[in-house]
Amino acid sequence: MSERLQPGDTAPAFTLPDADGKQVSLADHKGRKVIVYFYPAALTPGCTKQACDFTDNLDLLTGHGYDVIGISPDKPEKLAKFREKEDLKVTLLGDPDKTVLESYGAFGEKKLYGKTVTGVIRSTVIVDEDGKVERALYNVKATGHVAKIIKDLGL
Repeated sequence: MSERLQPGDTAPAFTLPDADGKQVSLADHKGRKVIVYFYPAALTPGCTKQACDFTDNLDLLTGHGYDVIGISPDKPEKLAKFREKEDLKVTLLGDPDKTVLESYGAFGEKKLYGKTVTGVIRSTVIVDEDGKVERALYNVKATGHVAKIIKDLGL
């Protein structure tokens, strides 16, 4: 079970393939705030709702200096299908070996329908311009989460 991040922690560096197989790093976004959200699987109802919510609010978020990156254990090919099918505008990265998910505390034991299982913990980490964790939210709901972030950030 990986440790959860706390505000003030340095956000773990990462470089992962996007939906087109191009390598994307957290360092590419230095100087901007980044909302990094972790979701279990592309093309599933909750994850689709969440990705669409981020896409629908992307102009507002980027207008306030936030980039949005979604990370799941999916391979780039599946992410590309997800992006095309749902017309997503957020950057989607694949972490099939789950190293980044674990380093962010977004993979481990969770409750699913009353059972304890190991898997992706739906989480959002907001990283400031200097690469420090501003907020770390774990076990978030897919629906209404983006609206809550916007409200909490006062955007």
